[in-house]
Amino acid sequence: MTTQMPKAFQDRYPDDVAHCYGCGRLNPHGHHLKTHWDGEETVTRFTPRPYHTAIPGCVYGGLIASLVDCHGTGTAAAAAERAGHRGAGREDRPGEMPRFVTASLQVDYLRPTPLGPELEIRGRAKEVTERKVVVEARVLANDQVTARGIVVAVRMPEGMAARDPESRGRRSSATNGFRRPPDDSSARGRGRSRGRSRSRRG
Repeated sequence: MTTQMPKAFQDRYPDDVAHCYGCGRLNPHGHHLKTHWDGEETVTRFTPRPYHTAIPGCVYGGLIASLVDCHGTGTAAAAAERAGHRGAGREDRPGEMPRFVTASLQVDYLRPTPLGPELEIRGRAKEVTERKVVVEARVLANDQVTARGIVVAVRMPEGMAARDPESRGRRSSATNGFRRPPDDSSARGRGRSRGRSRSRRG
């Protein structure tokens, strides 16, 4: 009788926040990182592609940072769930993993990461509260640590992503929920108007 492996943390993210390039299962172009518990640590495995090159034979540092980042937020979600912290932020539905986002990311590159072998990213939650989790992570290639990182992850704030399709539909895909910067020409026009008003008052 075979034992079915539990779902990866990222596969339990709510659909409306499962589009991250690094770990979102609904992003067809992303890395699709999958993180699981391994005792008190978490583990993700990822094999870089030839185009993830820095110099020939080495993985570029941006990918390493991305792996540490998304592994860290996944570890934060799982650690918060394991600690029973499920109510500080978005309302979690049964079976969903609480969603964390990155507040701070620090990566130390210890040696070049070779391009070719499967990489192993391991993490451990060092501080767990309702709203914040601090994760220490390391990247290994051929059983050698090539990078270390610290991720400070916080619960995704209410309103950062809409929970229902109607609300998502009202958001502009161009702004992705953020305020659009003012148009340069309109801003210049407002500046000229203010300037003329001041001269008339003078």
